[in-house]
Amino acid sequence: MAAALALFIKLIPLYVTVALGWIAGRYLEASGRHIAGIMLYIVTPSVVFSGVMVAPLSTEVILLPFLVFGLSSVLGLVQLKLAKKVIRDGSANIIPLCVGSGNTGYFGVPVALLLFGEEGLGLYIVCMLGTTLFENSVGFYLAARGRYGLQDALLRVAKLPSVYAFVAAVLLNLNGVGIPEVFQPLFDNLRGAYSVLGMMIIGMGITSFRGLAGNVRFTALAFFGKFVIWPLVAILFWWLDANVLGIYDTAVHQAMFLISITPIAANTVVIATLLDTSPRQAAGTVLLTTLFALAFIPVMVSLAF
Repeated sequence: MAAALALFIKLIPLYVTVALGWIAGRYLEASGRHIAGIMLYIVTPSVVFSGVMVAPLSTEVILLPFLVFGLSSVLGLVQLKLAKKVIRDGSANIIPLCVGSGNTGYFGVPVALLLFGEEGLGLYIVCMLGTTLFENSVGFYLAARGRYGLQDALLRVAKLPSVYAFVAAVLLNLNGVGIPEVFQPLFDNLRGAYSVLGMMIIGMGITSFRGLAGNVRFTALAFFGKFVIWPLVAILFWWLDANVLGIYDTAVHQAMFLISITPIAANTVVIATLLDTSPRQAAGTVLLTTLFALAFIPVMVSLAF
């Protein structure tokens, strides 16, 4: 219980940041759409690049993002088929982003640092890149298909820089090239902006707290996929690898489990805002899952770790 309480206290500043974002949007008329573009095309690729550049890469570690990416893609596609049966508007295409990814960066990194320390944080970031790749490829494509045709959706995915940042960082890392010391403060500052702006954009998307859940079917599907299906998949992989495959150690299993119990990614609001696809519905659902995670994550961590 002491660990759960410490984790609970650690999460409080994240919610204060969401509240500040709401104040900025409500009273200062701050534009979440402009910040969304900066986050998606500048800040997120920078964080991906710097994270991979400092990670200890091996064949097994390099495969981790693709493992998480594969799981996220399967979950997203399955949930999309279910969503289209019960949701009749374009918001159904946002469900894969809600379910397949998670707030692994803005929300998960502070939690991982508390749980795993500096050494374990690097391994967590490598796993986290799988959800980032999903958000910026399959997830973005499925969301765009709700508004754009096949060709336009694929072109928009091809313009996203995070995938290219990941590939470039892997190649440079494997060839022994590091980030020049003079640029290190820049990437440190961008990581800080990543967390602060990512949480604030959730608050900016909430213009009113009335009807926060919006379409109840959408919210229920998002909660079920994110807090039931994803954790069950992570637990199943943990058991299978620990008892049959024997590829990874407990640190990897714990990192993947933490990824599975994070709330819906703030980048869901970013992408929904850029595509103008139910951004208020996305913002309300993200905020509800973020509030829920305040209690959910400490309890799950205390049970699993």
